[in-house]
Amino acid sequence: MKTYAGIPEENASLENSKVVLVTVPYDGTSTWGKGADKGPELFLDASENMELYDIETGTEPYLEGVYLAGEITEKSSPEAMTEAVYQKTKELLNNDGKLFTLFGGEHSVSIGSIRAVGEKYENLTVLQLDAHTDLRPEFHGSTSNHACAVFEANQKHNLVQVGIRSMDIEEAEYLPEGRVFFAHEIANNENWVNDVLEKVSGNVYITIDLDAFDPSIAPSTGTPEPGGLQWYPTLELLRKVFEKCNVVAFDIVELMDSPMAKPSAFLAAKLYYKMLAYYHINQD
Repeated sequence: MKTYAGIPEENASLENSKVVLVTVPYDGTSTWGKGADKGPELFLDASENMELYDIETGTEPYLEGVYLAGEITEKSSPEAMTEAVYQKTKELLNNDGKLFTLFGGEHSVSIGSIRAVGEKYENLTVLQLDAHTDLRPEFHGSTSNHACAVFEANQKHNLVQVGIRSMDIEEAEYLPEGRVFFAHEIANNENWVNDVLEKVSGNVYITIDLDAFDPSIAPSTGTPEPGGLQWYPTLELLRKVFEKCNVVAFDIVELMDSPMAKPSAFLAAKLYYKMLAYYHINQD
């Protein structure tokens, strides 16, 4: 039996786990760097080579259990993939009291999971860490393109965007007013974490495109953009979000296979595990 991070089977069954993890190895609409379909495999491999004691919180999050709920392989069309993710997420959300997590794949995989989570939880805030706004209504003939990843979320929920430094002019009309934290502004604002926190409340879905990070620490993404987020300030934001709000789900996407994949894969593995640690210490 393959388990998340190679943890013991007793910590990996559905009944013994407080966290469920589904992977979506999909890369059907990316337009520049290809290889995000290998992201889940790279992430799981890195996770198996990671120490399972979290120094910052003094915990071993895996002891709370992580159930590897399989992968979604539908790729006949972007819309079919979105529907498959939506249905799988709905199914897993029936396990009340468990944190839903997803690892992509390109960012379009988040559309279906956000849709399902939004149907279950009222007053949802979607916190997006990303280099790109992803607010196009449709792109290349599809509403399930990676460039449309949070368009629907912005229409239905409280969208907060952090780390943005690339967008098309057509997306400007869709920007969530007062809830976009551009990277160049973050760089000159020592209080940016608290400013973001003021906009985030209640039930929260966190979606993290790894290109939110500066390519100096996460180079292996589809479209690495200069001027990104750094590790410790990002962890500070995430820790405080978990302290303040009811995080009901999160995803991490856009880890890409490349000759430079290992540093990015390990960052993704650590990031996922840190978020589990923050989640569990705030459940008591």
